[in-house]
Amino acid sequence: MQPTLKKHRKWLITGVALLATATPGFALFGMGDIVFDPTSYANLVKQFTTLQLQYNAIKNNLTHFSAKQQWQAALTTLKNTNVKNLFGETNGMTTALTTNSPSASSTAWTSATVPVSSTTTSYLGTQTVGSAQLAQLAMIEASDSVSPDCLTAVGQYRAARTQNATAVSTLAANELDGSSSTNSEVQQLNLLNAAEAQKMAEMQTQGTLQSCLASQMAVSNMQQRNAAAIDLNTVAFVQQQRASNNTNAARESNTWQTYLP
Repeated sequence: MQPTLKKHRKWLITGVALLATATPGFALFGMGDIVFDPTSYANLVKQFTTLQLQYNAIKNNLTHFSAKQQWQAALTTLKNTNVKNLFGETNGMTTALTTNSPSASSTAWTSATVPVSSTTTSYLGTQTVGSAQLAQLAMIEASDSVSPDCLTAVGQYRAARTQNATAVSTLAANELDGSSSTNSEVQQLNLLNAAEAQKMAEMQTQGTLQSCLASQMAVSNMQQRNAAAIDLNTVAFVQQQRASNNTNAARESNTWQTYLP
């Protein structure tokens, strides 16, 4: 091989080796000029893309609805209660049904119900527990206990709705506000928390009313249960008396003294 070809081959091999070990940076227009690094450029593009996505996300979070009235719901109002009281038969009833007044509820229930007279009390004192008479008395006593509480619960609910009307209307106005003053992400989250707090208060109040309904149902079931038991006991007693006392016309002298009409 000629010396010139050997020299060119040597320089070619050296150049290839240099290119194989070179870094991504290279000069655009020769020695001492600006160096371009593709790896750094790719990282910058990636960072810019990430920042752009974050910006778009923040922008979307700050975007507010301008027509929220489509979500507005009407608040059910309660009719003002004013119970007639011609002769004192409903003393305290209006107050009991509209305010939080346990004393008014007790007074109203006492005025509107038939009391157990002293004569009846004396008669009941001769009865044994489990008798139809004492079972009726138990039902009356249970009703006298839970019914005033129910009147108070209704009054509390009405009073609470009146007291909370301003808070409810203010929250509704803020929720339906289409301006930028109430539509930041933090403000919207605060509105959601306020709505949940109002919902919890309403659920607790509803729970009180449901407890009242359950109590009233228990008393009502007591009355129905006692009536059914009395009917069964009467049937059994009549059958026992018929077996013991001949009711045929030929035995008229055998009078049935314990007949139940």
